Amino acid sequence: MFARKLAAASALLLFGFSTAHAEPPTRIEQFDAWGAYSYNSGGKVSCYAISTPTQQSPAGVDHGNNYFIVARGPDGKAYMPEAAMGYDLKQGAPMQATIGDASFTMFSKDRHGWVEDQSQEPTMVEAMKSGSELSLQATSKRGTATTYSYSLSGVTAALKRIKVCE
Repeated sequence: MFARKLAAASALLLFGFSTAHAEPPTRIEQFDAWGAYSYNSGGKVSCYAISTPTQQSPAGVDHGNNYFIVARGPDGKAYMPEAAMGYDLKQGAPMQATIGDASFTMFSKDRHGWVEDQSQEPTMVEAMKSGSELSLQATSKRGTATTYSYSLSGVTAALKRIKVCE
């Protein structure tokens, strides 16, 4: 659960919220579609890779700002994938992430989604490294089915960079 809170905290800081002891996130480097970022909160540095969708549907709907984030785990080795949406998600409705032939069910809470089976997180990250596109399907609180495409160009380099982030 701590890992989930860490990932959510990174998303909150990314969206402009701050705490009394946190500095704004700092972009370390951009790798094609993925950026490597860090932030310092209470003397602890957290690092993550982040991207925005290249396509979104349906057209004509206010999607807000949507991101796919892969945060470095507290052990500095594991990676935690997370979807951060620009709108409230339908509670209890799973999200579906697809990379090539691999599919990952994600659970949603408020505006975020995480891999339902945490043991599948490394498999998802490996699929991201070898894939070209991540497709994400979600359902808004209002019941609108949405789909997002994220380029995976640069994700491997961004993950390598955050692995050594300090």
